[in-house]
Amino acid sequence: MKKLTILFFMLTAFTFLAGAQLNIDHFIRVGKTRISIGNYTGAIEYFNIVIEFKPYLAEAYLYRGIAKHSLEDYRGAIEDYNKAIEIKPYYPMAYNNRGMAYHNLQRYDKAIEDYNRALEFDPDDEAIYNNRGIAKLALRDVKGAIADYDRALEINPKSTHSLMARSNAKIVSGDITGAIKDLNQVIIIRPHYAAAYLNRGLARFELNDYASALRDYDQSIRFDASNALAFNNRGIVKHKLEDYASAIMDYDMAIQLNPEMASAYFNRAMAKEILGRPGYNTDYQIAGQLNPQFDLSNRRINSEQLAQQQQQQQKGNSQQQQGNNQKEDKQDDQQKGAADQTAQANSQNNQAVDYAAAQQQKDAREEEEKEAERKRRHSRMDLIVEETREIPEGAKQMQEDEDIRLQDKDIVIDLQPLFIISAFEKNAVDYARFQYYNVAIDDLNVTNNYNPILSITNKPVDAYKAIFENFILYFNEKIAIQDNASNHLSRGIFYSLTGKYSTAIEDLDKAIRVDDKLALSYFCRANSRYKMHEQMELVGDGQGNVSLSLNKSGTKAEDDDVNLDYRQILDDYEITLFLKPQFFFGYYNRAYIKLRLGEYKSAVEDLNQAIRLEPKFAEAYFNRGLTKIFLDDVEGGAIDLSRAGELGIEGAYNIIKRYCN
Repeated sequence: MKKLTILFFMLTAFTFLAGAQLNIDHFIRVGKTRISIGNYTGAIEYFNIVIEFKPYLAEAYLYRGIAKHSLEDYRGAIEDYNKAIEIKPYYPMAYNNRGMAYHNLQRYDKAIEDYNRALEFDPDDEAIYNNRGIAKLALRDVKGAIADYDRALEINPKSTHSLMARSNAKIVSGDITGAIKDLNQVIIIRPHYAAAYLNRGLARFELNDYASALRDYDQSIRFDASNALAFNNRGIVKHKLEDYASAIMDYDMAIQLNPEMASAYFNRAMAKEILGRPGYNTDYQIAGQLNPQFDLSNRRINSEQLAQQQQQQQKGNSQQQQGNNQKEDKQDDQQKGAADQTAQANSQNNQAVDYAAAQQQKDAREEEEKEAERKRRHSRMDLIVEETREIPEGAKQMQEDEDIRLQDKDIVIDLQPLFIISAFEKNAVDYARFQYYNVAIDDLNVTNNYNPILSITNKPVDAYKAIFENFILYFNEKIAIQDNASNHLSRGIFYSLTGKYSTAIEDLDKAIRVDDKLALSYFCRANSRYKMHEQMELVGDGQGNVSLSLNKSGTKAEDDDVNLDYRQILDDYEITLFLKPQFFFGYYNRAYIKLRLGEYKSAVEDLNQAIRLEPKFAEAYFNRGLTKIFLDDVEGGAIDLSRAGELGIEGAYNIIKRYCN
């Protein structure tokens, strides 16, 4: 019988392990699927689980890196690629993807090093040659870039990505005819490829073949009607052909599709001014606000010259149009984004119209020639080809829905809020609310016999107010029977949760008088004092919300009374941590108050300690990341925000894109 029992346990253990292996495979498959459909944060959740149970699996780090890469968290992606390479040193995909991440951070030398390593292990991968060529082009090594594209085309003569890349390199080198030849080949292979027509339109514009450029832009818009740059560029060609009314319609569409396109406002302002239409001054102002390169606030215009110029424009005088030179519009965010967008952004750079030159009637022709030559020398070097570099290998390139692109959402950037003690009904489960475990909270639950079940959270609790009111009544009865510190602490918690902060503080004061070693009483009193102070500020400001955004101009805690309130709160957290040095929420909350007081470095030290005690403390990483960025440690801030995003705070990716890339 004993042998049978041992055999049974062995079989059970084997079955469990086999099931665990199957589950790990399942998590990897689901994670990859989520990447392919653009659910990158969901993919990260699955790969976190894989890494938790099998930290030696290189693929889990690789694909989690791909998910972060797709969210434009390049530093976080690099950390994961590093780990994948550490586990599996001969991993060309990891080197290639890490090279792309370095490229997006404009660390081109590091990118080329990684592409070189990738080619050592996979010398016949055309995509790696293509990517290395793009990095070389960014470093102005045009010949080296073309050599890499040539090698990629030897491997795959029908690679449209390599042909597009080589065409851009040829434009940079001044070989416009050769570029058009490559683009013709792309269009033969992919007749409906909008980016190829857009780039060929640019090349033909370089040759002053406006009619052909116009046809190419028409085709580009036909195949991709959502591309603001195509409308802007077509408007410029029409502008050049003096079809100002039609040009304005194209600029309108460009602005509708991309309200932040400075050159479209600038060009529309010019066209409106030429036609004498109202609103051009507003367009000039908006263009200058979006891009200082278009700021004309300091220009001085002779009214007589302007009137004469407008009269000539209304008569269709060709000299005015010849005076409209081209101006570069370097769109930094597009150079950091997808490669096809950067290619199109650079085409915009080559074609924006320079209003200032238009004011000089006497030297119009000469200035146009000089500007055209300057543009050919400098703006060509900013071209980056449309290709697959931006989407790391292993991820499916797709048209993403706005709801998926978390990093592009317009969010309010603020600190993660304080943690408070809350409760749910006994045996109730709320899966949507992540709860941290802490021994101090569990000890109080034991004292209360787990009725109610207390937890700690920084999420809103307004929906539970009716339940909390009932718990106040419950502890009224308990205190009538047994007037002790823990019952006053518990009732104080629920008074605070229902917004009765003064009454809560009275209960917490009583709990401390009865038992001055009860750490959570100090913690809850500090929270109640802060909430009461916040409520008073809210009433005083007459606003619907209170923001704790970091700012260098000062904090809200400026007068002596306010500072005294905050010092009392900090004193309570200090006692909490003296009594419970492992209570990481105390460090987190104290850091939050210090940030409000402008004590940034001390706050970071508290957040460091909170993270040491709880390595998966997402909110602590988030607040530390914001603080580091505020203190100009962008690299450290980006890494912290990446970790916060990895642990579930999705807004971190928006901040990374906006302030770190």
